[in-house]
Amino acid sequence: MAPGITKLHNVNAWLTSCPKLVYRDSWAQKRIASPRIRTAAASSTGSEVAEGFEEGQLERPKWTGETPLSRLVAALISFKPLYSVLKYGARQVIISTAEKSNIPWRDMTQEILESDVYREKDFIEDHSVVYPDLSVRITEGRSLSNADYLNPFHAYDEGNLSWLAAAEAEAATMSIAKRAIPNASSIEEANQILRGNWLQEIENHHKKYSNSTISDILDIGCSVGVSTRYLSDKFTSAQVTGLDLSPYFVAVAQYKDKLRNQGKNSIRWIHGNGESTGLPSQSFDLVSISYVFSHGHNPPTRYCTMSRSLISPRQKPDQNREGSQFHECPERAIRNIIKEAFRLLRPGGTFALTDNSPKSKILQELPPVLFTLMKSTEPFLDEYYLTDIDAALKQVGFVNVHSVLTDPRHVTVTATVPY
Repeated sequence: MAPGITKLHNVNAWLTSCPKLVYRDSWAQKRIASPRIRTAAASSTGSEVAEGFEEGQLERPKWTGETPLSRLVAALISFKPLYSVLKYGARQVIISTAEKSNIPWRDMTQEILESDVYREKDFIEDHSVVYPDLSVRITEGRSLSNADYLNPFHAYDEGNLSWLAAAEAEAATMSIAKRAIPNASSIEEANQILRGNWLQEIENHHKKYSNSTISDILDIGCSVGVSTRYLSDKFTSAQVTGLDLSPYFVAVAQYKDKLRNQGKNSIRWIHGNGESTGLPSQSFDLVSISYVFSHGHNPPTRYCTMSRSLISPRQKPDQNREGSQFHECPERAIRNIIKEAFRLLRPGGTFALTDNSPKSKILQELPPVLFTLMKSTEPFLDEYYLTDIDAALKQVGFVNVHSVLTDPRHVTVTATVPY
């Protein structure tokens, strides 16, 4: 086993215990056909809803915020024995979906763990990266430190900054795509809808409100590069950059990119902080943020979830501390990333965010078991649902802010930097 993976001593045993998955198509080489896009129609409120994707009757699910149901779920999750069961259950839901959809979860994970990806981390990791200030007091009376990255989070006992989380990320993404589009006949079709509608919305927005072509793209919170590669394939003439706070995820992204391009990188990969990238102002035409603010679509260490990954779901902040960052960090991070995106975009540039939609009918009607499992791995999910993204964009200076439900679960929000 390669150096630097001392935390993965049990990975081989875990892989051995996983059932061998049988799948019909070559996931690594199969090219996706042109997506079948569902058109968007203007609603009476001025927002847009993709045809066929239904909004619920509420502004957000009843199981979020300060509702009695939300507080009950939080109390259940805080019970350690039950939390352990929920964490296991959440993981099994994702893996079960993968198995039923013929996703080669075991093979994809093992391929990464037995590869030379570890060398990529040595090359790409930036030890000068400044992480957000997370000196949050918790109930045990101590402060958080970088060691807390290894606390359980997103159903990983070793936390998000780990090779196992990075190795499983793409398979988990494929699994969740299938859950988002359950009627799709295949993973390929699910991604055609999930990714295709998102990309089409970006292209439509930029053509409508910008006089420039998309030449430079930044994907903030790129994880292992799934969304980044879709952006690169869609906008073939653009120089694409993927940036993530986790060196493990960026290492896997760079490794996969080299495999895809005969040892060369078609995409620039950066280990950095999305709240303060250090990149030049007005240097991009498109800044994209995919599945970062609300959840780990690719069980990641994300920017606004940076504070989440440092706090175990088993831990709570000192509620007696006025202004405790337990409730402020995620929203603060969201706003910081939006400000950074505004700074990085050229006049006429497009900002695009896709994530869980609080208004999704499917999410609002999730059965108790599923939304409890979801919240057990996303302890700060409520804060995302309570943040008005459209208003935050306008406050920074963005114009032409539009929201469209691009699949049954996810909203794509686009905006423009004024000339």
